[in-house]
Amino acid sequence: MLPQALCLLEDRSQVASARRAAVELAESLGFDAEQAGKVGLAATEMASNVLKHASSGHALHKYIGRLLVRALRSDGIGGVEIVALDKGPGIADVAASLRDGHSTSGTLGGGLGALARMSQSFEIYTLPGRGTAVRLELWAKPLPARARPIEVGGLCIPKHGETVSGDDWAVQEWRDQLSVLVADGLGHGLSAHAAARAATEAFLVNPQQEPGAILDTCHHALARTRGAAVATAKLIASAERGVFAGVGNIVGRVEASPAHRHLVSHNGTVGHTMRKVQEFAFPWPRGALLVMHSDGLGTHWDFASYPGLTVRHPGLIAAVLYRDYDRGRDDVSVVVVRNRGGSSEGS
Repeated sequence: MLPQALCLLEDRSQVASARRAAVELAESLGFDAEQAGKVGLAATEMASNVLKHASSGHALHKYIGRLLVRALRSDGIGGVEIVALDKGPGIADVAASLRDGHSTSGTLGGGLGALARMSQSFEIYTLPGRGTAVRLELWAKPLPARARPIEVGGLCIPKHGETVSGDDWAVQEWRDQLSVLVADGLGHGLSAHAAARAATEAFLVNPQQEPGAILDTCHHALARTRGAAVATAKLIASAERGVFAGVGNIVGRVEASPAHRHLVSHNGTVGHTMRKVQEFAFPWPRGALLVMHSDGLGTHWDFASYPGLTVRHPGLIAAVLYRDYDRGRDDVSVVVVRNRGGSSEGS
């Protein structure tokens, strides 16, 4: 998992913290001073918008909203993803909100329209009375112009009060294929974090293995840790299929409109008690999503309640699920992978 920061938004004093977190992450990814400054402006604008427009809605626990800042990497180029989340009244007219107008003093001066123009990818998802999610990407350098057959988004947030997450996730993509792993270390804190990280590190040694073999590799790697729930999948976009295997309480679900399919994880703890490993093949047609998440996220979500969400970027989908179904008492990770179709040359 690449670095990620969560900024809780309760009052204006936290906007500066959000800006600093975004700028520091951009600088660590190779952004020059001017580019990092744009990242800081974007974070400031997005955090300010949440505090300005969402305070009359339902709080996320005691906070008005949240800002997620995550590192991205593609073709050796660093990027920053920023997602603003709130449960405010929503945006009644998205088109009007994107026209230039008044903005909070000291920020971009052009509101959401300016954010859309300065970013390489920009999306808004809003529902009346249920809140708004805004996602954008900024990159240190222009990305190569080529279609990718698979699109990924995700997040990993520690339990409130913990400095590290006991969850972890990783993906590896080659040609038109992708392997993904989600791990939830037993408990919370540093020991859980070490177990989850051991799983992703073992996975990344040879991610092109079949899911059952990856779980066996993780089982040996986690023997000296407290253990973890682990699930992994191997996806082939052009063949429109995937294979899944899991041990412990990691949810796997395929969303292929209008139907969905739950994927089975067997009981056990990787690293300690792993009595049965079973692979499950499943269809993964063009446009379908694979959603995987730890038990820090509630399981009663249903995309039928979110019109239009499934066609948005997987990072935005993961963030909306987190906003609305975070249990609030555990680490939480959510990964969403879309089959965009086609094939990709090279590795």
